[in-house]
Amino acid sequence: MEARAKLSHARISARKVKIVIDLIRGKDVKEAMAILKFTPKAASPIVEKLLKSAIANAENNHNMNVDKLYIAEIYANQGITMKRIRAATQGRANRIRKRTSHIEIVLKERE
Repeated sequence: MEARAKLSHARISARKVKIVIDLIRGKDVKEAMAILKFTPKAASPIVEKLLKSAIANAENNHNMNVDKLYIAEIYANQGITMKRIRAATQGRANRIRKRTSHIEIVLKERE
């Protein structure tokens, strides 16, 4: 039995998210929540909110025991890139790439 939560089009690059999710991969849920709470990265609150959602899915939809949950899989893939233009010198234009990411968490129960 597994519980999932997915966040699409998060307005942060996948490269920044991967730094945070590497810290919690394979950990128990309570330990992962503590790590995310005290990690000073921009992706921490986003991943923490997604982890809470996955815990709620496990508890309410699949009747899993919250104390036995651990993060079986967690990954962040690159989403769409929004392209914007910024004025530059001599009438030119520079492209700004606003990157997004898709983050997914899979929780399982330990025996």
